[in-house]
Amino acid sequence: MGNRQEILLTGAGGQGLILASIVLAQAAVNDNKNVVQTQSYGPEARGGASMAGVIIDIDTIEYPKVVNPTILLCLNQASFTKYLPRIKKIGECVVIVDSTFVSGPFRDEYKVKSYPITRMAKEEIGKEVVANMLALGVLNASTNIIDREIFRESIFELAPKGSGELNQKAFDLGYSLYKHGSGQNKEETIQNSQ
Repeated sequence: MGNRQEILLTGAGGQGLILASIVLAQAAVNDNKNVVQTQSYGPEARGGASMAGVIIDIDTIEYPKVVNPTILLCLNQASFTKYLPRIKKIGECVVIVDSTFVSGPFRDEYKVKSYPITRMAKEEIGKEVVANMLALGVLNASTNIIDREIFRESIFELAPKGSGELNQKAFDLGYSLYKHGSGQNKEETIQNSQ
């Protein structure tokens, strides 16, 4: 991946995407990179649209908004439908979706990688609330933006009190899910993760 990454984390309010974007941004700062983090909410705290943007670069960042996403994470169907068209360089953007809630359609040129993120958080950890950290694990495993140990330390630093180790466990599960699931399409990933 190039030096500059423009990342959109999208889904529904209540899925923890704002916290995920803050953790991602802090991890990048801790990895000695320049970062800008922005966020927006839908009309409701839970269930409404939620989007956070993170720009990471080794050079100065002159404009704070994500204009040309290089990484798109979608944790629900509505966000997939809304934000996929924002990709300008089709084929050059890593698109990661949660197959628990996103069913496509998956067009080959977008190179969508689908993982059962929320389902695995629920089944393997027992808490859907950590799906956001699991998603960060998949994202970082597939892109290598930030040193893994620096990322883990940042998660522990910013996680709600008493949940640092649980959130680190979810992050590590994301790496495992990436390693064992090819992410090439929904069916293949689900079969590989069982």
